[in-house]
Amino acid sequence: MRIWSIHPHYLDTKGLVSLWREALLAQKVLQGKTKGYKNHPQLERFKNSNFPLEFIGSYLECVWREAHKRGYSFDNSKIQTKLPTGSRKKIKVTEDQIKFEIMHLKRKLRKRSPSYYLQMKKEKQIMIHPIFRKVPGAIESWEVL
Repeated sequence: MRIWSIHPHYLDTKGLVSLWREALLAQKVLQGKTKGYKNHPQLERFKNSNFPLEFIGSYLECVWREAHKRGYSFDNSKIQTKLPTGSRKKIKVTEDQIKFEIMHLKRKLRKRSPSYYLQMKKEKQIMIHPIFRKVPGAIESWEVL
């Protein structure tokens, strides 16, 4: 499971579809509706927040918007709850975590989607997912290196 900190805009089709499925699974886990994945490290930042279900819902909404913009038909009725529109609540993500994810995604895109790789390579500043706020720090402790 990979719940990216960077904006879904940078993901190719395969990555965006995978992210949608994985974030929907994360929503079920956070609702207590699964037997597996309960202790998956990618969910720590949601679990440690004051509003885990609202954050994962808002996360999914951003993924849905990106998919909708591309003409994909993801079912937004699967999003159970989200933060109120205009909410300023954010989950912290470290600078080094973002750098790690950018490099990880570039490696994936270089192999499977060269056009997305070239587009991302040209970017001067990579946007992060809007539910996150960048803070100084190392790669997250839950990251598998």
